[in-house]
Amino acid sequence: KTFQRFAENLVFNEAPKFIRQQLQSDVVTRSIQQGIKFGLDAIVGTPNDEARAITTGRPVTDNSVPTAHRARRLVYAPDLDGQADPGEIVWTWVVYEDDPTRGKDRPVLVVGRDRSTLLGLMLSSQEHHRNDPDWVGIGSGPWDYEGRASWVRLDRVLDVPEEGIRREGAILEREVFEIVATRLRAEYSWS
Repeated sequence: KTFQRFAENLVFNEAPKFIRQQLQSDVVTRSIQQGIKFGLDAIVGTPNDEARAITTGRPVTDNSVPTAHRARRLVYAPDLDGQADPGEIVWTWVVYEDDPTRGKDRPVLVVGRDRSTLLGLMLSSQEHHRNDPDWVGIGSGPWDYEGRASWVRLDRVLDVPEEGIRREGAILEREVFEIVATRLRAEYSWS
């Protein structure tokens, strides 16, 4: 009889309360919205562009600002000690600017810090950035297992939550970091 009362209380009182609390959560709301979008895309036949849904539970890099708005003093201080430092390339989930419900795990060059938030510049191995004035080439390195040349995007700084870093990728050579730093100083008022 006691077990029956316990079960009834759980099913009829506690479970509905728990479900209401979960439905009020931003994570659940976002997950439901993503599920509906994916379901509708599947029904309508929208092609999958290989973008992946944001991984829940891990902070993501979802804010970027014009580089000049974050101008500060540049310091080259890499140290593979488990914490990301300027001059290191780390991997983090970066949301797409045009669709903040989707993103990609990608390398980011750390160029500074704003309290507990790292300031990073996105890397890409896409060849079409070669002649883009908002990107600068940094060559290849251990952050890309295929050994492809990479470019750093200069016109947007990403706010990277430190707990959102998946792994440290590499230390960018000082000479190459200085190429990026020179452009930031000359074109975006960094010092």
